[in-house]
Amino acid sequence: MSRQSARRQKLRAVARDAGIGVRTGDSFQNFMTRTGVGAGSANDGAKYGFNPVSRNRVLLELAYRSSWIVGQVVDTVAEDMTREGVEIQSDLEPNDQQRLEKEAGRLGIWSQLCEVVKWSRLYGGALGVLMIDGQKMDTPLRMETVGKGQFRGVLPLDRWMVQPSLQDLVTDFGPDLGKPRFYDVLPDASGLMGMRIHYSRVIRLDGIELPYWQRIAENGWGQSVVERLWDRLVPFDSATAGASQLVYKAHLRTIKIKGLRELISVGGKAFDGLVANIDMIRRYQSNEGLTLLDAEDEFQSDTYSFSGLDSLLLQFGQQISGATGIPLVRLFGQSPAGLNATGESDLRNYYDNVRAQQEARLRAGVERIYGLLHRSVFGEEPPDDWEVEFTALWQMTDEQKATVTNQRTAAVVAAYDSQIIDKPTALRELRQMASTTGAWSNVSDDLIQQAEDEPPPMVGEGLPGTTAAPGQEGKNDAGSDDPSAAGSDTRPAQEGRKAPAATGES
Repeated sequence: MSRQSARRQKLRAVARDAGIGVRTGDSFQNFMTRTGVGAGSANDGAKYGFNPVSRNRVLLELAYRSSWIVGQVVDTVAEDMTREGVEIQSDLEPNDQQRLEKEAGRLGIWSQLCEVVKWSRLYGGALGVLMIDGQKMDTPLRMETVGKGQFRGVLPLDRWMVQPSLQDLVTDFGPDLGKPRFYDVLPDASGLMGMRIHYSRVIRLDGIELPYWQRIAENGWGQSVVERLWDRLVPFDSATAGASQLVYKAHLRTIKIKGLRELISVGGKAFDGLVANIDMIRRYQSNEGLTLLDAEDEFQSDTYSFSGLDSLLLQFGQQISGATGIPLVRLFGQSPAGLNATGESDLRNYYDNVRAQQEARLRAGVERIYGLLHRSVFGEEPPDDWEVEFTALWQMTDEQKATVTNQRTAAVVAAYDSQIIDKPTALRELRQMASTTGAWSNVSDDLIQQAEDEPPPMVGEGLPGTTAAPGQEGKNDAGSDDPSAAGSDTRPAQEGRKAPAATGES
């Protein structure tokens, strides 16, 4: 017998003598105090169960309708993912961009996308069907075939309205590999009843992503966000209901009556007199606290204390906040406790999480929708520089935007005047500010190309539209009104630019 085998047998014997049924090799154990995993303590009986709430559609709908927390958890993230829309980065004229946004509003694009996200979070999966007039729904979508006025919006369908083709899966390499090729709309759906839809014509959103075998058990869909929340939701609602019941016991009054037990047992007129006595006490007890009693009776008032209940409910609320990933200030509308705690940092982290979900779940679908919108409105393909960006949820105030715009513009102009950058680069830097401040959004590629085609400016020539400092109007770079002093500028000319022409004698 090898040394390792002997050592393993010795360890088994020690574990058997200690009554340990579960052996681990990577956790703390103390057999004498029965602490640690598998040490025979009460914790050894703990385990995680399987509660398939996502498969119970009626239960999910009842919870969504009756529990405001479930409604908030489902709706809040969906509304935040779709409420600000997108910004189109392109050479499109401002009027054309407004036409696109107006058409998106007319078709209700963002409200329909919000519904798709909501039902995907509630049920574990949903589809947004791209409705294109004049095309068969069971054929692959080819964007170049969409003509003017053909795109009619998005139809939300939850997972219980469609039956995916589980035996006919996508085999082409790409993000849809392994997903159903078709979706058959059930007869009781809200629209397109009985139709078969090709996967390229839908925007599919799953709830919480599941491992492969769990996903197979859910017909390829994800998990409802309510299922992971359930074991935290029940204690919170139970504690809230229990606290409300304590209100009825906040003020208890007790009367001690001599010989009460005998009066109850005898009954008759004596018991009726006791009941009449109690009714008279209740009837004539005034708001001033006056109570009529017999000389031998005793009256006692007890008050229940509610101290500690608020902290208990807050702890349950924090657990719900952690389970959903939504901060207290957004989920419950209350700021976190603590000195100078405003919840601003929590909101920023939450908005970053929402932005990550937008990029991971919505970007591909939104780009398809706006590509269809452009073809439907203008009858042509989007330009090559077409780019769709989600609008930031955390917005600066108008004063903050003005301050940032002035500071960045001054920095760009100073860099240009100092010959650190050329005019096209300066214009690109100005246009880049549009995503954060909204300023300089109309600096087009044509204007930048025109600046590249221009001859290099003379030293000291500023950007178009910039003004000289007060008191410097009409003065040259040397600060003199004499044109002949222009040659006194001794700054070296940047490579690629012409030096200022010398004046005076050659």
